[in-house]
Amino acid sequence: MKITTFNPQIVTENDEPVIKLMEELGFEVKHSPKGIGEFNVSGTRMKDGNGFHIDISQVDHMPAPHDMVAIRMNVDNFDEAYELLVSHGFKNFYGDKVVDRETSKSAMMISPSGFAINLIYHVKD
Repeated sequence: MKITTFNPQIVTENDEPVIKLMEELGFEVKHSPKGIGEFNVSGTRMKDGNGFHIDISQVDHMPAPHDMVAIRMNVDNFDEAYELLVSHGFKNFYGDKVVDRETSKSAMMISPSGFAINLIYHVKD
């Protein structure tokens, strides 16, 4: 398994102030897909002049009591990465569900100590 992306991600019910702050810090919106998965997530990918990325994800009904900071980790083999994380005690935030879209597959994985990795695989053409 190879990691292809590794950067911070903020999950929130209100992405506007977070995006505004990141823009003031020098980040620009690169793309922002809507309607992701059963939580109807809106995602905003941002990048600054130094090549750093941050993702802001808005969830309409956040299943946590407050904003959450995670690590976005794209990989070239979802199943292998998923099993590796599970073997280290990570639990899928969605239970047994995986967000399986035409272009990607993902799961928010929570470590035993509480940090989160948003595991993502992008389907290649």
